This record gives sequence, structure tokens and C-alpha cells, in this order.
Amino acid sequence: MSRFTENISRFFLNRRNIFILGFVLTFVLTLLEVSHGKQYNFFTFQNGTFDFWKGEDPYGVEKYDFLYGPLFAILFAPFAYLGMTVGPFVWNLFNFSMFFCAIFTLPRLTENQKCQTYLYTAMILATTQMSMQFNPVVAYLFLFAFTLLERGKPFWAITLILISGFCKIYGIFELALLLCYPKFWRNILFTVALAAVFVFLPLVSIEPSGLMPFYARWAEVLSLHVDQFQFYALFNLYPIHDLLTPVMTYVQMGSIALLAVLFVVNRKQFDRFDFRAGSLGILMGWVILFSLSTEKHTYVIALAGYLLWYWVQARKTRLDRTLFWANFVLLVAVPVDLVCPTPVMRFLCDTLQLNIYCFTFTWLRMIYLTFLKPMACPKTIEAEV
Repeated sequence: MSRFTENISRFFLNRRNIFILGFVLTFVLTLLEVSHGKQYNFFTFQNGTFDFWKGEDPYGVEKYDFLYGPLFAILFAPFAYLGMTVGPFVWNLFNFSMFFCAIFTLPRLTENQKCQTYLYTAMILATTQMSMQFNPVVAYLFLFAFTLLERGKPFWAITLILISGFCKIYGIFELALLLCYPKFWRNILFTVALAAVFVFLPLVSIEPSGLMPFYARWAEVLSLHVDQFQFYALFNLYPIHDLLTPVMTYVQMGSIALLAVLFVVNRKQFDRFDFRAGSLGILMGWVILFSLSTEKHTYVIALAGYLLWYWVQARKTRLDRTLFWANFVLLVAVPVDLVCPTPVMRFLCDTLQLNIYCFTFTWLRMIYLTFLKPMACPKTIEAEV
């Protein structure tokens, strides 16, 4: 390796350097959107939050499409009241910093693996942040909760899992990992107590009689938020779209039930870090592949889990390394206009649907290696890419 290549590698495998680059990139992308008045998702979050604090129903309003729980409106208030100019900058920079921090707090990964995890996801993170979406929050709450569980801090882990679940459902499934950790029933009590707090917390703005109808309206808009020809989940694959569409809910329930069975059957593996990390990666893939509204940017969640799974594999075959780069090309690089021309992207992602096929195959391999063919507990190793 030449000295020039070594210097480049050393620069991009330095935590401080890539944080600064990512922070500046996030600032510039936010500036571009705000200067053109295109911070549409932020307006949605802001308007829904304002309506909540005025005691009004934010769901089903024609001028915006608010799909988040009442807890979100409480937590988003500081960003909303900073205004439509300052608020987007604080929102995006805060979420970038939390996503970055979540990666670098993951246990048992080397510094190089953590740097490569951020670099791998940097473009898709930038894309979703350009739209000021909630996806980075879901991703880093998954990762932070896992780290807290690994460090023996279940109360705070459960808090983050429930925050994710009460804001946008996805994260609630991480509660299944509690089976892998000590004092399960104590942790269940934590969960019940914290869930009760979060359920009733919206009473700070909603009349008691309106609390349950408020949750019912949230559930209603979520059930109606389905446009099967604009999204990139398993349900959108053309050969099986018409077959699965009428039974989507049953497919979701059946698939998560099957994963639960495979997970419990492997209970003797609960004490292995690679099994726990792999289970999280599979779960983060499931919430995207079996979602009803998966956009290309949403895969930042699935890829964060996939990379955690990938690094803890004791042996990476040629197939695994091929999938590593195939997912990067199809899910990260191709959707970026500056990297791939839009007609090519549409052909690959919309016509051939290679992005969905590629990650679906990857996800099934994750299941096979984690649940069906457990490997010996690996030592932390350097990345083989």
C-alpha cells in the first residue's frame, strides 16, 4: 500500500475527522433545503406538534401527513418552537450527532469497524437527513438501547425502546431482546411502569376523555398509510405483490411470530454476544422489509443493524463480502443522484427491484447463520473488507 493510500485510510478511519466531515455535510445539506424552503418533513413534525399542544387533532389534516404518536409531539416541541429556520438545523445536527455516537458506543467492535460503519451509511444518512426524516432517530434508538442492555443498564434501554415504540412503533419489538439478559421479570416490571407513564404523558395537553380517541386516531392513520407502488418493502416485489397485498397484516404477524420461535429455540445461545447482536440486526431488517411504507432512505435503519451483524461474524465468506458491497451499491450509492443517474436508479430499483431482492437475500442469510447455523463465539476481529 502506497503512503498516499495509507494517509487516506488513516484520515477516514479517524473518529474525529469523519465526525467533522459528517457534521459539516449535515449543516450544508440542511442549509440547501432551508434556503429553498424544502424542509417539508420538518413542517409536518412542527405542524403536528403545534396542533397537539393546542389540544387539536393533528391526524388526517390535508395540509400535512402526521403519522407519529402523541409522545413524539411532546419530545419534538423544543425543535418545533425554535422556528422553521433554526429548528431544522438543530434537529438534523442533533440527530446526526446521536447516530454517530450510537455507532461509536457499540460494544466489542473495533475502532476501524465503527468508522467503517459510519462511512458505509454516510450517504444514505445524508439523504434521509436532507429530507429531515425520523429514520436516523429510529436507528440510533435501536443501537443505543442495545448498548445499554449490554452494559447492564436495562432501565434506560427500556426507556429508549418505549420512546421509539410510542413515537413510530418500529422500536417496540426490541423488547424481545430482554429474554437474553438477567432479571427478566424485573425488566418486565420496568417496561409496564414506563409504558404506563408514556401512555398517560399526553395528558399534559389532552383532556382525559380525549386520550384514548387520540390513540385510536393515530392507529387509524397508520392503517391507512399504504401506497404499495411507491415503497420498497417485501410487499412491493411485483411477482408477489398481488398475492401478499390482501393479507399483509397476516404476513407481518406470521413472520414476526416465526422469528420469535427461532429466537426462543436458540435460547442456549442467549449468552453469546454474536447471537444477541445478530438478533438485533435481523429485527432491524424485519421492521424495514415488512413495513407498509418503506422508502429508499428508510434502509438506514436496516443497514445499521446489518453492519452490526456483519462485523461480529467469525468467518466472512466470499458470498458475505459480495453481499456487503452489493448492498452498499444498491441501497446506498444508487439512490444518490450525484452518484447514479436517475433513469439508471429507476431501472435498477423500480423496474428490476434489485435493491429489495438484494437485501431480502441478505436478511435471509442473516437468519440462517444466526438462528439455523450458530457459529462459535467469535473474537473481535478487524474488518475483512
